[in-house]
Amino acid sequence: MKRQIVLTVSESKRLIARAVAQMPTVQRARREGILVIATGTTNAYVLEEILGQRIDKRAYRSGMTVPKSPDRSPEPPTPKIPDVVYRNGEIDSTLDRFTAVPHMGRGDVFIKGANALDYKNQMAGILIGGETGGTIGNCVGRVIGSRINLVIPIGLEKLVYGDMTALSRLAADPDYVGPALFPVYGHIVTEIEALGMLVGVEATLLSAGGTCGAEGAVRLLMEGTPDRIEAAMALACEVQGEPRDLL
Repeated sequence: MKRQIVLTVSESKRLIARAVAQMPTVQRARREGILVIATGTTNAYVLEEILGQRIDKRAYRSGMTVPKSPDRSPEPPTPKIPDVVYRNGEIDSTLDRFTAVPHMGRGDVFIKGANALDYKNQMAGILIGGETGGTIGNCVGRVIGSRINLVIPIGLEKLVYGDMTALSRLAADPDYVGPALFPVYGHIVTEIEALGMLVGVEATLLSAGGTCGAEGAVRLLMEGTPDRIEAAMALACEVQGEPRDLL
């Protein structure tokens, strides 16, 4: 049985966040180890799903890509929320995404969003504007060396057609001006993986884009048994209508 759904960017983030929050590795790290949820636009949704409550997502962002005249919320922003780090089932306010990593090891989870997706090679790319390497540049060595699970929630809107390694080299050219692109491997979770995890359907990106608020939207073709397709359509109804992000 085959059906289609269309998800806007914010709806996709909600779907992906719900799947990430329910991953067994994430739940186990939260209860029995260390779970780091680094700040980011998609990770703000992940934090909401893990907390089980809404937050001012503007307070849990890091670097952002916005238009020249972004749409703004009429409400003033709340104070910034520091990185949320769980340790043995409790939020440890003494740790952040940098200071937590030296205490982490096998079975622990570090959740980090990304800016580009090479789906074919299962690689993500993270833009780095600072000379110190940003979050990933300062943490990836220990993450890899300590066998920490790196979970990368990222929407299909961020697909690129080039090889991530080649793109990274292109952005490293001496005559290039702009953010660098750091290629990383990890457990990538897109809308495709989210639908598989949550309701057991196989999803394929059929088309993308739209207008009137559906800019960046993805159209997904889903395949599965009638009961799983029914569950997928019900899940889509739950996330559809998610308000778009505002500055």
